[in-house]
Amino acid sequence: MRRYVLHNPFSIYHFEAAEWTHSVHKHTYFEVIFILKGKGMHHINGSTFGYEAGDVFLLGPEDFHYFDIEELTEFSFVRFNEHISKTTAGDKEAAWQPIIKTLLNTSSQSRGSIVTDKAEKQKLHHLLAVLEQECENERSQYFEVVRDTLMRSILVILARSLSGQDSVKPILKESVERMLSYVKEHINNRGAIKIESLAATFNYAPAYISLFFKRHTGESLKQFIIKHKIKLIEAQLQYGQRSLSEIAFEFGYTDESHFSKQFRKYTGTTPSAFRKNI
Repeated sequence: MRRYVLHNPFSIYHFEAAEWTHSVHKHTYFEVIFILKGKGMHHINGSTFGYEAGDVFLLGPEDFHYFDIEELTEFSFVRFNEHISKTTAGDKEAAWQPIIKTLLNTSSQSRGSIVTDKAEKQKLHHLLAVLEQECENERSQYFEVVRDTLMRSILVILARSLSGQDSVKPILKESVERMLSYVKEHINNRGAIKIESLAATFNYAPAYISLFFKRHTGESLKQFIIKHKIKLIEAQLQYGQRSLSEIAFEFGYTDESHFSKQFRKYTGTTPSAFRKNI
């Protein structure tokens, strides 16, 4: 699977496409995706969401995705790192900072498009238009100040929209959302996602982690980890060129036999057969 790296702290990629030509990929940065026109399907971390004009998606590091375009689509990808949520001198008590920090640490991609209200969509697209115009004058001494202010406004509105959905449809508690995001981010680091490590990271007693996780997600921590790994492996097999032994090593299996056995248990087929059938 390809990994896209952002070499600058901020960029905008605005384009039209009738067909998606990028392979499935993940990032080292955050990405707000604006749909300006068109419709189709957006595949994110193994889940599929319909999209149409006005929709806005937020993806974080390690999320992987691609599009199936049904009608000519105009995209605007706003890419940035976490510097947006940092304060500047004299800005230590900024009210927006914890709001944005919470948004960026919440696995919002599990809901598809963040914004549902038409008026909120219009506000965000107006802000995007201003942001793109300002980027044409990036040599201005005021550019970074204006850019960061616009970005913070966009992210605060996204956070407000996401919060507003909570009263409409139940979602996992924030602490569980944070834990899900953390586990996904560290899925290949066995030490980081052990019960003892999660307990230390999220300030819970080790004995309570499993109970807490199952109560709020409906499955054990171990099952969630395995299922998420299988989804990532399926993407690797479908879109990547790495050998089975390389994939097994990446995802922490002791050998290729153990890897094949567990993959078959959860998918009904072996990794080699899965790749061959594709």
